[in-house]
Amino acid sequence: MPIFDFRCEACSQTFELLVRSQEPVCPHCGSRRLAKMLSAPVAPGKAREIIVSARRQAAREGHFSHYSRSEKPRR
Repeated sequence: MPIFDFRCEACSQTFELLVRSQEPVCPHCGSRRLAKMLSAPVAPGKAREIIVSARRQAAREGHFSHYSRSEKPRR
């Protein structure tokens, strides 16, 4: 089940949606008039760097809720 980016033609909202077998619907207004958008894929080998960078930023801001117990800084 792939995730696609859509733009609603009725309310102009942009969102991601996990597409199953049924027709996708806008979560904001319920419209079925959706335009599928092109998504930029993550470059191979960059995913790990993105995660490390995001975790560094979260640590600077004091957000540790998504870390495992062993990854949380000792205080």
